[in-house]
Amino acid sequence: MDYNYESDHTKFMREYLEKNPEVKEKRVEARNMWWDKKQNLQERKRFEESEVPMKPYVYFNG
Repeated sequence: MDYNYESDHTKFMREYLEKNPEVKEKRVEARNMWWDKKQNLQERKRFEESEVPMKPYVYFNG
């Protein structure tokens, strides 16, 4: 078995990131902006408590 296999996509991405190191920094910034956020637990609890339950058969107007 050849355990050194690298797909064309993986090879492209590795080479692209090596040639464009600023992309890695932008990826980290984007992740921090959208995903890595501290949660406000009180706000989250209030949000969950105020949720309106979905009615059964939402696709049926009868």
